[in-house]
Amino acid sequence: MNASPSPSVPAAGSAGTDVLRTLLERPIPAVMGVLNVTPDSFSDGGEFIAPEQALARARAMIEAGVDIIDIGAESTRPYKGAQPVTAADELARLKPVLAELVALGVPVSIDSMKAEVVAFALDQGAAIANDVWGLQRDAGMAPLVAAKGVPVIVMHNRDSVDAAIDIIADMKAFFQRSLEIAAKAGVARDKIVLDPGIGFGKTAEQSMTALARLREFDMFGLPILVGASRKRFIASVSPSEPKDRLAGSIAAHLIAAQRGAKIIRTHDVAETLQALRVAHAIESKQ
Repeated sequence: MNASPSPSVPAAGSAGTDVLRTLLERPIPAVMGVLNVTPDSFSDGGEFIAPEQALARARAMIEAGVDIIDIGAESTRPYKGAQPVTAADELARLKPVLAELVALGVPVSIDSMKAEVVAFALDQGAAIANDVWGLQRDAGMAPLVAAKGVPVIVMHNRDSVDAAIDIIADMKAFFQRSLEIAAKAGVARDKIVLDPGIGFGKTAEQSMTALARLREFDMFGLPILVGASRKRFIASVSPSEPKDRLAGSIAAHLIAAQRGAKIIRTHDVAETLQALRVAHAIESKQ
């Protein structure tokens, strides 16, 4: 398999280009790189909040072969401790960097649960909306996505962890509600990606169960994105700090790819892409 970086895909506004379809046609999962312009993200909070640092990080990910850059300006860390911010706060963090980020030529997704922030980002050329509350937190999100005609990532989430529930049943019900909201708003079904929300509103055991049973979400007939990068469930198996969880992240992502994930969201682009390419090369010899 060719080991050179994947060619960049034009942004959503480019004539004749369907960003999501182009990415999903790849023989291995598309790789989405995490870019947090926040002071308090669980793994890299504060490292890329300055525009020049964020752009340098983006260029490094592009050099490594990233397919999508997912920028977020509010920490949505998947456990307690994140500080909610206003839309004005998010916009203040995004405005100095977003246009230059889009100009780098790789599709950009905007990681926000606020329709106002997503609208700004899409107007600046972002190609994908990434909603960690699956269209269920801001009533304006689904109509916005429908009007813009862009792909949307619908993530499962919960306000609290409950170890006693059947997490797979909960996720299926959540996704069904999200899809009903999307359909009512006029969001095209072929623009939707489902994300199991590894670590969000889940125990470590529930996160691992979601990964192990990922194929059960094939019932929706939609592509799946998995973001297990540096998540705490890894430390429940092998005690470690977030930046020491590369091997565990890759293990989880390879399993997700084997179970049909079409997009992998990661902090570690080069290493993840290498692992996916090698796994694909080996599997193709069967």
